[in-house]
Amino acid sequence: QVQVVESGGGSVQAGGSLRLSCAASLYTYCAYDMIWFRQAPGKERDFVARVYKDGSTNYADSVKGRFTISQDKSKNTVYLQMNTLKPEDTAMYYCRADGSGRSGCRAQYWGQGTQVTVSS
Repeated sequence: QVQVVESGGGSVQAGGSLRLSCAASLYTYCAYDMIWFRQAPGKERDFVARVYKDGSTNYADSVKGRFTISQDKSKNTVYLQMNTLKPEDTAMYYCRADGSGRSGCRAQYWGQGTQVTVSS
């Protein structure tokens, strides 16, 4: 069963740090990009960071230099290290697995989200 589960959210003061985890149970015969999004109340869901199948990464401008995405393939887990947090980082954070390649792999799987709240 395919499953994507986020954890690690919480409440911190501005300037603090959190590390989010995304544990994924995916088809082993497929390859996936792993992506973090976030959605603040009343706003659209926005891209945060992505790690591609080849290990390369990219980030939204708003988090560059503060957030780092990484993965531990042995644990099927992707992390989002968030440093120097700001109140505007407050949002529900979602992880998504994007499958690609052969037929049957091309699908997207979302987690249920984990809440991050940054107070000033």
